[in-house]
Amino acid sequence: MYVTENTPRSGGSAGNGASGQNGTDDRRDFDLLLQHEPLAPATARHEVRPILASWGLTEEQIYDALLIISELVTNAVTHALPPVVLHLHGSIDETASRVQVHVSDGGPQTAPATWAAVRPADEHGRGASIISALSEDTGASCDPDGLIDHWADLGAI
Repeated sequence: MYVTENTPRSGGSAGNGASGQNGTDDRRDFDLLLQHEPLAPATARHEVRPILASWGLTEEQIYDALLIISELVTNAVTHALPPVVLHLHGSIDETASRVQVHVSDGGPQTAPATWAAVRPADEHGRGASIISALSEDTGASCDPDGLIDHWADLGAI
């Protein structure tokens, strides 16, 4: 497992151009390379909970963020090729705070992982609606290296 954390950086501007009353904000980043295996969502939740708490999120906000993370990581290990990398980006200032969750993967597999294929059908298919319900915005993009980035913006927290 590979972890990097960068907290806080003062003096920059938030991704939306907003800044605090004193012209500063704190931008925070956390990256976690996960094993491409069924335990990856649990590992991500375990590693991220204290990070989000240190960023000042409430228990309810942490719960929502962990659910989004769990769904995005589960989708990556179920439907995509390695690597699976979790990226968190936080922007915190006096007026608003934002957290973005990104999970990058190696692109689609031809078939779901064996462990996922044997799960009952009623345990699949709700992840996208859960992520949409808890997020201000969601999306996916492809980076120049061919990795697919699935993201959710928790918006102002």
